[in-house]
Amino acid sequence: MASVRLQGITKQYDNNLVIKGVDLDIADGEFVVLVGPSGCGKSTLLRIVAGLEDVTTGTVEIGGRDCTHVEPAKRGIAMVFQSYALYPHMTVAENMGFALKLAGVPRAEIAERVARAAEILQIGHLLERRPKALSGGQRQRVAIGRAIVRKPEVFLFDEPLSNLDAALRGQTRVELARLHRDLGATMIYVTHDQVEAMTLGQKIVVLNAGRIEQAGTPLALYERPANLFVAGFLGSPRMNFLPGRLAGEEGNAVHVRLAGGAQVQVAADAARAAPGAPVTLGVRPEHLRLAGAGAQEGGIPATVALVEYLGDATIVHVHADGVADMVALKCRADEPGPRAGDRVLLAFEPGHGHLFDADGAALPRISQHIAPHLLPPE
Repeated sequence: MASVRLQGITKQYDNNLVIKGVDLDIADGEFVVLVGPSGCGKSTLLRIVAGLEDVTTGTVEIGGRDCTHVEPAKRGIAMVFQSYALYPHMTVAENMGFALKLAGVPRAEIAERVARAAEILQIGHLLERRPKALSGGQRQRVAIGRAIVRKPEVFLFDEPLSNLDAALRGQTRVELARLHRDLGATMIYVTHDQVEAMTLGQKIVVLNAGRIEQAGTPLALYERPANLFVAGFLGSPRMNFLPGRLAGEEGNAVHVRLAGGAQVQVAADAARAAPGAPVTLGVRPEHLRLAGAGAQEGGIPATVALVEYLGDATIVHVHADGVADMVALKCRADEPGPRAGDRVLLAFEPGHGHLFDADGAALPRISQHIAPHLLPPE
């Protein structure tokens, strides 16, 4: 297997710069997920690694070798696309071994590699079938098997689960994670699905408009997002954002006055922002709780708009006073929930709050419990 290094990568089509200076190091054997909204450049970046797109500037290294201008077949990579691209007139075994046949690999070795890949993917009983006799999930495993038999240094996956239904996506995610563990291979995986990113990646790279917003472990990005974009992209329901202004500091606590008049404490370092500066408070739905009913002091007043019962949890959507967008909180299913139209108060622990400055950059968080969690309005 091999490491991958991207240095100063840009890609321009006519006057449109779609990749804007990407630097990324991927360790040997690492599973890295490129995630972001449609049009952010993640598939283009993957195709640059594969050699299917030329760079405008920058270098691509695979296994310590400069592959910037090396043709795809000589880069030691194998790519699995969203489209299975199987030959309909060939059997599963023939599809999986076709690239080896073209490369002149002996027939006995082809049969051995195909059998081994089929065993790993648990499709040995399908080797004599043709693609039309397979389900979508089985076809995708054949496409992955076609990559495995080549014994590449790096596996590249371009949204391979997009054509599968929800149940098959969940099952195939588990199979891909197991495959990575069994092969110990370097894998780069592109998706727009943040659930796939969080469950598969050892490292997540969040892309936006051709730039890397943040890279790190799934837990690090979820708990300490670098900016508003990353905070809002990862998590379902997404992080709640409430506009406000800094109202002062007290020890390790930052006082924030929200647009609706409530004042809260957040465990953050506001050295970069002056009192009165505009900030955005971010709180994840699972960290918000109902503090009571009625417009009492010491809470964020809100009105319940919608209640969703999901079986294992209940999602409550509310209109917080002074906030245009709805706010969501996640409760346990066995907790008594409010009804639409109820007036409620929202609370959270200061250590679970995130603050973002006027430019959207996160202010440093302080990992410390602070009480009380809410302040009475002045």
